[in-house]
Amino acid sequence: MKILITGSAGFIAGYLVEEMLSRGHVVYGIDNYSKYGKVEKSYDSHPNYHFVEGDAKDAALMKNLIEDCDQVLALAAMIGGISLFHEYAYDLLAENERITASTFDAAIWAYKNKHLKKMNVMSSSMVFESTDHFPTEEGDQLKCPPPLSTYGFQKLATEYFAKGAWEQYQLPYTIIRPFNCIGVGEKRAISDRVILSGNVKLAMSHVVPDLVQKIAKGQDPLHILGSGGQVRHYTYGGDLAEGIRTCVESEKALNEDFNLSTAVSTTVLELAEMIWKKINGAEPFNYVSDTPFKYDVQKRVPSVEKAKRVLGFEATTSLSDALDEIIPWVKEQIEIGGF
Repeated sequence: MKILITGSAGFIAGYLVEEMLSRGHVVYGIDNYSKYGKVEKSYDSHPNYHFVEGDAKDAALMKNLIEDCDQVLALAAMIGGISLFHEYAYDLLAENERITASTFDAAIWAYKNKHLKKMNVMSSSMVFESTDHFPTEEGDQLKCPPPLSTYGFQKLATEYFAKGAWEQYQLPYTIIRPFNCIGVGEKRAISDRVILSGNVKLAMSHVVPDLVQKIAKGQDPLHILGSGGQVRHYTYGGDLAEGIRTCVESEKALNEDFNLSTAVSTTVLELAEMIWKKINGAEPFNYVSDTPFKYDVQKRVPSVEKAKRVLGFEATTSLSDALDEIIPWVKEQIEIGGF
């Protein structure tokens, strides 16, 4: 199968492209390097990987890339940690709408005129930002109040793009919602504003690299955003890539939406203590709470039953095992100036 992956130089794509190639798919990638700058990937020279440096908003380029493809995986987006949600509230909405519209325009054209079979939309757990129903099930995004952040609202809009393209043009789709993906390759974004957390600059992409780099740099007491009681489901990138591939390959995923996540709940404080022990051993764990950002969702617990029942997918990598991979990588990044 030939698959176009937009945002193919990004964090999640680092796991996903490798997964697709390992299963014999031909991957076309496009990225403008706007998040991290130019990066090298282990699969750059793979004979079945064809990369173009370019902007997914370029409609003509997108048509050229998509015309021979069987499916599209729409990952390209302006994205980052929760600091971006208010720092770039308008840009997150406007830029991501432009990317989404361009990608769907090309996909609709290719479905009508070429042999494209399906659009796969990378949504987000942030569509459930305002829910009070846990575990949160597929469909709850239609019942709960709309997301408060422009990022969450735009991610919900991508799902409506899929709904509209199906209703008007019969373009098949699958909506994919990852929950708190963790792994290697997630560095400080170029657009992140430098913010001090105690005596250490925040690694604003997400909480795991942020906590690892602060502890690795010797911060004591450790500075945590908020109380530490925030509940998350930290899902390993390799598991997520497997789930996304299954969504692409399975006919049962047609015109469906799936939460892809580990089933295990972990508080930020539990995460911090786990990282602390892996780096500092038996040294006493001390922390202080800093003022949280505005859009710091306090509880995020997905239902994963549908993905298991329909697709046979389960995320199996434990948080501890994932951290054993992430911590050495972050330490290496610190040494070479990546954080």
